Amino acid sequence: MTASNTSIWQVIKAVLGAFAGVQSEKQRQLDFQTKSIVPYIIAGIIAALLFVAALLLTVSLVLA
Repeated sequence: MTASNTSIWQVIKAVLGAFAGVQSEKQRQLDFQTKSIVPYIIAGIIAALLFVAALLLTVSLVLA
């Protein structure tokens, strides 16, 4: 995959790998070959918000 045709699935895979702390060297190299960091930032913010929402929902269900 070249820098100009980064797919949404590659971005999601990279962000989820970063959240879990596991990412292959090949995937990391692909991430750094992209021209724009904006999709990664947006996906990271969305993933963080979903994670916080899931935590809040879990805590509210446990305490209810």
